[in-house]
Amino acid sequence: MPAVDVAGEFETIRRLFAPLAHPVWGRGLLDDVAVVPTRAGHDLVLTKDAIVEGVHFLPSDPLDTVARKLMRVNLSDLAAKGAEPFGYLLACHWSERCGWPERMMFCDGLRVDQKAFGVALLGGDTVATPGPASFSMTMMGWIPKGRTIGRAGARPGDMVFVTGAIGDGWLGLEAVRGKLSLDPERIAALSDHYRTPTPRIDFAGPVRDMASASIDVSDGLIADLGHLAEAGQVRIEIDLESVPLSAAGQAWFDGRVDEQAALDKLVTGGDDYEIAFTAAARDEAALRREAERRHLRLTRIGRVAAGQGVVARFGGQPVTFDKPGFTHG
Repeated sequence: MPAVDVAGEFETIRRLFAPLAHPVWGRGLLDDVAVVPTRAGHDLVLTKDAIVEGVHFLPSDPLDTVARKLMRVNLSDLAAKGAEPFGYLLACHWSERCGWPERMMFCDGLRVDQKAFGVALLGGDTVATPGPASFSMTMMGWIPKGRTIGRAGARPGDMVFVTGAIGDGWLGLEAVRGKLSLDPERIAALSDHYRTPTPRIDFAGPVRDMASASIDVSDGLIADLGHLAEAGQVRIEIDLESVPLSAAGQAWFDGRVDEQAALDKLVTGGDDYEIAFTAAARDEAALRREAERRHLRLTRIGRVAAGQGVVARFGGQPVTFDKPGFTHG
């Protein structure tokens, strides 16, 4: 159904987006460009993600949570590289349902997370589309020169770690679709994770200082570890029993008859936005101290060896996956 009270492009920018802009670099959103001064001794790190209605969020999802998810999935990429975010560019493709109240709600979500993560809008574009709503963000951050942690760099003998819990992204999607039978508080926790995942920005420093390779878990743990293995030309071995689950995830898992099949869904479902990384065994104690200081769960789930690909074991036996994770078109 077409929305009512649809605002024009310039009114949307003036009333909703301009208050979110950086007071200097964004130039009041009155110019065609943003101007960001360089930072001595640092590299500029950029990442870009897009989300589409019906693919990455549901048509029924409130637009404030859509905006927050868009920001957080971009922040997650920077966290995995060890970078400090400062600003972003935004493109909004409003569908026919996105009237003034919906646009206000979207910007309310941006405002909440701008304050939470210390970033500001620098510019972008806003258009209307007859198709589904979609949004794209380019997030920018600083990192000390030459210190960006890439996908390549894992070495045989390194340990494999992951922050937080795995599987809540897939379970959250099942929850918002009404496909889970769990206590209401578990459903709420999983739904919140799906709509507003927590980027591990606070752990970017330890990643930068100690990780040899790193990636955020967006496509699925198995798929993303595969990216590290391919980039580093190594084999990554993990024990599925070691994969950390949240309280809600554990409650769901405890009700499964086929534990291996259940773990398959959790480690390939994606949308977790945790950091999976490799680091030297000698740094494990320091990494755990840094995680404890931040009240962050950190789990060693495997090791790096010579070879290629990802080898996952359950009960000591190798496990194969029909589909290691989500793939983009």
